[in-house]
Amino acid sequence: MRVLVTGATGFVGAPLIKHLRDIGCDVVAATRAAMLQPSVAVGDIHGSTDWSDALTGCGAVVHTAARVHVMRETSSDSLREFRVVNVDGSLNLARQAAAAGVRRFVFLSTVKVNGESSRPGHPFLPDDMPAPEDAYGISKLEAELALKEVCLETGMEFVVIRPPLVYGPGVRGNFLSMVRWIKRGVPLPLGAISNSRSLVALDNLVDFITVCLEHPAAANQVFLVSDGEAVSTTEMLRKIARAHGVASRLIPVPPRWLRRGAAMLGKSAAADRLLGSLVVDNAKAREILGWKPVVTMDEQLRKMARDDSHS
Repeated sequence: MRVLVTGATGFVGAPLIKHLRDIGCDVVAATRAAMLQPSVAVGDIHGSTDWSDALTGCGAVVHTAARVHVMRETSSDSLREFRVVNVDGSLNLARQAAAAGVRRFVFLSTVKVNGESSRPGHPFLPDDMPAPEDAYGISKLEAELALKEVCLETGMEFVVIRPPLVYGPGVRGNFLSMVRWIKRGVPLPLGAISNSRSLVALDNLVDFITVCLEHPAAANQVFLVSDGEAVSTTEMLRKIARAHGVASRLIPVPPRWLRRGAAMLGKSAAADRLLGSLVVDNAKAREILGWKPVVTMDEQLRKMARDDSHS
């Protein structure tokens, strides 16, 4: 089967394409400008992008391209900017894919559709009432709903995957910052956090997407995917330290003090991510698809450390 993968140079798209090609799939890599072989340049993604060349002969699409978190937002209407790419762009691709005879459309969404935090003893489930709080999460929910409508009208199958934080070689953002702090031996006031957070290793997400491409039971389903082990921020930092063979210098500052300090600095959202809980239940993925993680968190972190040492 020929598969179109969007976001081909991205954190998820690039390793996904490599994996699919390694197992013998015929992959078309969609890029903004031609740079991969074989690849098709589609330009910017919006409601009028022409996907005809990229979709030729494809039986499936994996849509990983998106406008993601913007650290320094300059737009006065961030939701509108997210909608241009994540909603209009995804809907346009879905319509063209259905018209081109694509059988299955795999959409990489986000756990932010469920919400920003889960209650103790109540992990997020795929069928929970959506409760996105930021522009990114709202745009992804709207894209999911638009995709389902297209598939209902055309008969094309959809698979929606909502991952939590994804980590692995090439990770950026706050996770990379934490890795760098730990490696440098910077003392961090994060030694007394007893929250619980689900993450998903890049290798696990790539494997899960691959399963969703062809498994019959994945058709028209929404999945939450994770490593299957929830950890506290403190435990995660210690795991990162062990993977890099360094000491974790974590100071046990009470979380309530951290929240107060963050509020004074206007960083309450960042504090929520470090101190709050977000746990997902991936039982549906395991039970319906028979899927299980291919790596543990410790194994993925060691892979990151080896990759970092060779860079």
